[in-house]
Amino acid sequence: MSIRCRTVIRPTRNDDGPRDNSRAWYRQGIVWLGAAVFAASIAGCIWLVVVAQRHADPPLPVAGLQIMKVPLARSPVPDKSP
Repeated sequence: MSIRCRTVIRPTRNDDGPRDNSRAWYRQGIVWLGAAVFAASIAGCIWLVVVAQRHADPPLPVAGLQIMKVPLARSPVPDKSP
């Protein structure tokens, strides 16, 4: 025990021996899977932004009263029956 701190000080292991490279972070499959999922989600977000900019929605016809450019009445729903 230390005089200043009442926790037990454990000796560090000796790192002079050979290292086991199979346990390195870049050899773990879950790390690469996580990186691939993250990269795919970022690429998907960018793709959605590009597609949304190319295909703009046509503005809805607004007739009637508005408050801060928000219509007070609902627009009629088009009939989809044949």
